Amino acid sequence: AYSILFLTKSGLFALRDPYGFRPLALGKLKKGSYIISSETCAFDLLGAKYIREVKPGELIHINEQGVNSIQIFSSNSKKYCVFELIYFARPDSFIFGRNVYEVRKMMGKYLAMEKPTEADVVIPVPDSGVSAALGYAQSAGLPFDTGLIRNHYVGRTFIEPRQSIRDFGAKIKLNVLPGYLKGKRLIIVDDSIVRGTNIKKIIKMLRGAGAKEIHVRISSPPIKYPCFYGIDTPDKNELIASLYTTDEINEFIGSDSIHYLTLDSLKKTVGDKKEDFCYACFGGNYPVKVQETDIISRRY
Repeated sequence: AYSILFLTKSGLFALRDPYGFRPLALGKLKKGSYIISSETCAFDLLGAKYIREVKPGELIHINEQGVNSIQIFSSNSKKYCVFELIYFARPDSFIFGRNVYEVRKMMGKYLAMEKPTEADVVIPVPDSGVSAALGYAQSAGLPFDTGLIRNHYVGRTFIEPRQSIRDFGAKIKLNVLPGYLKGKRLIIVDDSIVRGTNIKKIIKMLRGAGAKEIHVRISSPPIKYPCFYGIDTPDKNELIASLYTTDEINEFIGSDSIHYLTLDSLKKTVGDKKEDFCYACFGGNYPVKVQETDIISRRY
């Protein structure tokens, strides 16, 4: 998986891999200059107008004559990374022809439909769980509120290289809103569980704040296989869903119940009627061949 962007004396070049795993978009500034970005939210920041996506396998050459396009690789088999819509992309972006925010809200709606649960309030794990939690609350007819406060000086902990760093990051990343959660039945919505590092600590904090019940809802299917297409995910033997059943995960993290969005519902939310998305992290069906030994362990 790759997107390449480079500048030469003859112009600006942009190339997207033949499967289109990662998003890449073309925009235009008001003064007539063109801009390339992995996400359309960058266009909003710079006052640029979104034109279109760079097609999978397409090479774009931009110079004083304008935009020239060459389809240098066949793109018969598109495999957009579905996790871009679940987690990686910003909610204010438009990728793969879809509004990220609206797709995530729809994931929450399907979660509520799949597993109705009596509760007092729906709380997101910020920031990536906010859109799905809002969709869940609206669909279930439950209040949506803030119960966890995010420290924005801490980045995405699941991609840190060592467990000690991830544990420390998880500890200072979130804090419970004091006094509000005591005696309440909570629906906690997050986008995914990778190792279980964050969610276990979150539930411990919520119990300490006096929560009566904690029901975890995840807006993606269980992650059972590593990604080999540009994202540094853990080895298979570090992914909690590849080692334990859902009931065992529920016991391990200390929640009263847990439910993952089904793969069928995920496909409905992203409108994938032609199987244009990659779901390898859920089922191990890799569109570009990888070795079995690499699936088990990514330590080369």
